[in-house]
Amino acid sequence: MTEVSSLTGRLLVATPALADPNFDRAVVLLLDHDEEGSLGVVLNRPTPVGVGDILEGWADLAGEPGVVFQGGPVSLDSALGVAVIPRGSSGDRVPPGWRRGHGAIGLVDLEAPPELPASALGSLRIFAGYAGWGPGQLEDELAEGAWYVVESEPGDVSSPAPERLWREVLRRQRNELAMVATYPDDPSLN
Repeated sequence: MTEVSSLTGRLLVATPALADPNFDRAVVLLLDHDEEGSLGVVLNRPTPVGVGDILEGWADLAGEPGVVFQGGPVSLDSALGVAVIPRGSSGDRVPPGWRRGHGAIGLVDLEAPPELPASALGSLRIFAGYAGWGPGQLEDELAEGAWYVVESEPGDVSSPAPERLWREVLRRQRNELAMVATYPDDPSLN
């Protein structure tokens, strides 16, 4: 089997050509990527459901807009908490109830009492479901040109304007990808 170079912590940004409506203009944070497959959450799909409606104790810790995000089409009845720990807040010590994923970004144990990690969290997003790929599936989609792979920034997880995240992530690239940010929502209207 071919060795897979890990993309954990990076963003998958849907190309305009990606035809799957689940990922139209999606920005996916890869939480895990190895030879066994990939798992991520879509950062720019807010739902109308408030965090307090499903996870009351976590509502005060969730960043604006304070709603649950649809993390992807898989397991919509499950919840994932993704949080950023601010630099210098706890040094190298990992707060209880938080597991480092990549850099300052990690997963929150939503079964734990919210008070455990509360003082250390810089931002928290709750996702219903996730995006998942089996072994080699994501690599096939990358080879087909379905996704751009770019570096993530801690602020991507808690963007206060998730509806603009696709364009913002592309615009900050220092290459021709910045031009893709101007791609019209409906090219047939050009």
